[in-house]
Amino acid sequence: MFWTSILKLCNALFLFTLVACGSSTNNDDESHFVENENFVKIPLQASISNVQPMTGLVFWTDNTRALESLGSSVQLEFSYMLFSDVVQQEGEYNWQVIDELLDDIAGRGHQAILRFRYTYPGHTQISVPDSIANSASYNIMFDKVEGKDTFLPDWSHSAFQDFSLQFFVDFAARYDGDPRLAMLQVGFGSYSEYHLYDGPVSLGINFPSKTFQKSFLEKMSSSFNTTQWSISIDAANDVYSPLATTPSLKEADFGVFDDSFMHKEHSNSDSEYNRASWLFFGLDRYKSSMLGGEFSYYSGYDQQHVLNLPDGSWGRSFESFSQQYHLSYIIGNDQYRYQSAQRIKQASLAIGYKFNIESFSASPNQSRVTISNTGIAPIYYDAYPAINGTRSAKSLKGLLPSESRSFEFEIGGQSPVLTIESEHLVLGQKIEYSANL
Repeated sequence: MFWTSILKLCNALFLFTLVACGSSTNNDDESHFVENENFVKIPLQASISNVQPMTGLVFWTDNTRALESLGSSVQLEFSYMLFSDVVQQEGEYNWQVIDELLDDIAGRGHQAILRFRYTYPGHTQISVPDSIANSASYNIMFDKVEGKDTFLPDWSHSAFQDFSLQFFVDFAARYDGDPRLAMLQVGFGSYSEYHLYDGPVSLGINFPSKTFQKSFLEKMSSSFNTTQWSISIDAANDVYSPLATTPSLKEADFGVFDDSFMHKEHSNSDSEYNRASWLFFGLDRYKSSMLGGEFSYYSGYDQQHVLNLPDGSWGRSFESFSQQYHLSYIIGNDQYRYQSAQRIKQASLAIGYKFNIESFSASPNQSRVTISNTGIAPIYYDAYPAINGTRSAKSLKGLLPSESRSFEFEIGGQSPVLTIESEHLVLGQKIEYSANL
């Protein structure tokens, strides 16, 4: 009996040692994830019923009738901004103008796309700061653009060039990563769309020199770390832009926008102007930078029928075009006049990211989740899966269409609650997911 008792004690100590060693090995693992816990599948049913933040059809912020009627079917609002609205005297910024606009948009549960501009055909208002426009060496210029008297900035003026570079450095210092701002569009010429269509073009005089443009694009790239920014596809034009002769400039993480999307000849061949411009910037650009544009105004017919099903305005649906170019947004300010609220929501839901829960399991202390992107573009800001409010260390940012990402959590239980959380949302916005588990 004595030796039997001793043998049982030794066996017990041996088993204890094995268990203790096993625990030590798991604790040394970086994820501290216990592989031998009993996981059970968590049933989950969910659908995406609303347009997702930072995606969809965009309406101008002064289109109050459409915004009020469409509600959460709109997630993005567009507004031009004048430089002279923010700066009148050198070094004196009236940021309140921007803050009030962003607060107004966020108050509707939406986010902003802003575009600063100097020139708008038919507008003769001087849009450069007073301190520059009133200097003796600055040349006030007007000319015919699209057949209309139009103000054009003097790009030969060194102080004006310095201001145009410094403005976005200071803007970024204040607004980079601001959740109220989804996208910043920049450029030169008419509407800041990188052209002076039907107007005189004189580089270094009424349009910035290619040397200045190079400095501008480099400054933008170094100033913005979080907020997405983009330029027009017209920057592919070697007459206006240095990008064709300086390919390294295209390596920066900027998006592009197409302001005549789905006109009659759009993408009928790789040599067609819009298609060739998209190809110039690279078909993989969507993987890191938000892409979008505006429905064509080449004709009234374009606007009236662009969202028609199944053939759009010229034989192809919007859904087909948007998938081809991996769009996250499209400005469609007039669509409320021509399409039902249901169709506008349907079109908005067809673009951008969409998250689907592929698998979900939990043990008493841990959870595992696999999420795929069933949309046509990634999400471009950090968004984190969370269990009972505890976020994963990994983000969904950059998850490409048709790809999935797995997440592990040191929290579990019988009924864990899965959400997707982001700091880049305004009050009222929610990132949804679909699931059939």
